[in-house]
Amino acid sequence: MKILVTNDDGYSARGIKSLVNILTKYGEVTVVAPKTHQSGTSMAVTLGFRPIAVRDLGEIDGARWIYVDATPASCVKFAIDNVYTDGKPDLVVSGINHGANAATAACYSGTLGAAEEASLNGIPAIGVSLDNIRKDADFSGVEALFPSLFERIMASGAFGVGTYFNVNFPDLPVAEIKGVRLAHMGLGHWEKEFQKWDTDYFSRRKIDLEAYNVHWEDVVPGQEEELYFMVGTFVDDDRNDTGADHRLVKDGYVAVTIHNFDNTDYARMERLKADGFEYDY
Repeated sequence: MKILVTNDDGYSARGIKSLVNILTKYGEVTVVAPKTHQSGTSMAVTLGFRPIAVRDLGEIDGARWIYVDATPASCVKFAIDNVYTDGKPDLVVSGINHGANAATAACYSGTLGAAEEASLNGIPAIGVSLDNIRKDADFSGVEALFPSLFERIMASGAFGVGTYFNVNFPDLPVAEIKGVRLAHMGLGHWEKEFQKWDTDYFSRRKIDLEAYNVHWEDVVPGQEEELYFMVGTFVDDDRNDTGADHRLVKDGYVAVTIHNFDNTDYARMERLKADGFEYDY
């Protein structure tokens, strides 16, 4: 099996290294990942006719590694066009993301954007995330439990046109993870997302800005400019039930959500048809 691995945290992130270690026993692994951090890029592609840097790092720990200075979805496109020249990969796995991609965070996720790009090209895809944004996050729970879940997903026969899996692990020791649950995407939104730049915010939370491709020497406002940064507070929605993916993760379960790039609301479309919404000129 030819497995393409990518992510949105950048090729040097700890999570993607863990994922490669897991997957090398299942097939021929090739990594094509962003050069730098690309969180929140969803399915965005790198346009604008600018030159895109690519570097083939060769064989590392049983996998071929390539970085592309582009978005995760662009990395998948590049791999299909320029790496798998004799055919497409059999599977794309994106992650392991530093931070959960549950609830409406899935709409913004570069991790899932790569999986969606794969599904758009008819390739089965899985996004994997851990509910811990820190650079030094402990992926041992994922490393212990994902292999059996991966095998179950691959044997499920659940992949179809546009289908991709979204797997979210709680940030817990293996012994405290309760199990695996099929989930639906939870509802929620963010408030007060733009805050004035605060250097102490990051040091208090032990967030390494370099991992997010932010360099202190570049944090200088232009003339008459003010600096802000985007963080926000997630507000849960009262309409969520216990089957919402983010609530399952909070309760100690691995949440598995099946997404599809076709987001047409067919039930409401049929209702509108039945109500006579359509008409002729």
